[in-house]
Amino acid sequence: MALTDLPLDQLRSFRPDVAEPADFDDFWARTLTQSRALATAPTVKTATTPITELIVEDLTFSGFNGEPVRAWITRPRREGPLPTVVEYLGYGGGRGLPGERLQWAAAGYVHVLMDTRGQGSGWGSGGDTPDPHGSDGATPGFMTRGIQRPDTYYYRRVFTDAVLLIDAVLQLEAVDAGRVSVTGGSQGGGISLAAAALHPSVSAAMPDVPFLCHFRRSVALTPDNPFTEVARYLGVNRGRVDEAFATLSYFDGVNFARRITAPVLFSVALMDPIVLPSSVFAAFNHCGSTDAEIEVYEFNGHEGGQAVQWLRQTDWLAARQ
Repeated sequence: MALTDLPLDQLRSFRPDVAEPADFDDFWARTLTQSRALATAPTVKTATTPITELIVEDLTFSGFNGEPVRAWITRPRREGPLPTVVEYLGYGGGRGLPGERLQWAAAGYVHVLMDTRGQGSGWGSGGDTPDPHGSDGATPGFMTRGIQRPDTYYYRRVFTDAVLLIDAVLQLEAVDAGRVSVTGGSQGGGISLAAAALHPSVSAAMPDVPFLCHFRRSVALTPDNPFTEVARYLGVNRGRVDEAFATLSYFDGVNFARRITAPVLFSVALMDPIVLPSSVFAAFNHCGSTDAEIEVYEFNGHEGGQAVQWLRQTDWLAARQ
């Protein structure tokens, strides 16, 4: 592997102008209000698993348009309320089997892992949440589904699910409502930026090599999927370039980062061919938080820091909660 982007000294000062719609906040306020009006109470059932030393539960909550979304809750066998980490998944993955992800619960946190609607067949052990919405023509994958309009774009539904999951989590007895953090790698990192910007109860965010930032640059320069899905789409739909990027501006992690006030810990890998380091630094350097840090992995690709980054997150989060 080789460096995929600008030198580190230039990345640290990379603060590009990124298109932001004038009605960005109104769009998201309207979106969330509409779905919250259709929400029903979350349900929690005991999961079937051989794990005995932790509690594993199956959560169903109302997401976009009141539609049911699944998640796993994994938590210690001790009295709450406990600090909580809500995690969002990388591109193509689903929530998998109960008990697949134990680290946060083993470290004393309530861990809530959201299924990503319509995904779950790219890697891992599958997903359980359909996306019951069609779209106009799109390339294979999720990046161009409904890209013709912000109201129909796929990530409007995913980001709404992510925010309404926090609404549901705050209703759980085991959860300390003052200590609810969000995290995720790649796509999950991008989702966590949106959730931290859109939900005032998020106390900290830990986006790991976050995807879905600085769309204009990422689509033009990223060599590997999934950003190339958008490039392929525009290579056929040549007259829709402005329309597509106008839609994407409502979902750009840079615009969400501007609105985050909670503490944030980013990570970035300088040999990443899937998420350009400059796109991560664009979000980080625009971040509205006064307590924002970034961990740099100079010789890693999209895997980033892996377990090393998780240890960094646990230390960082413990110091703030």
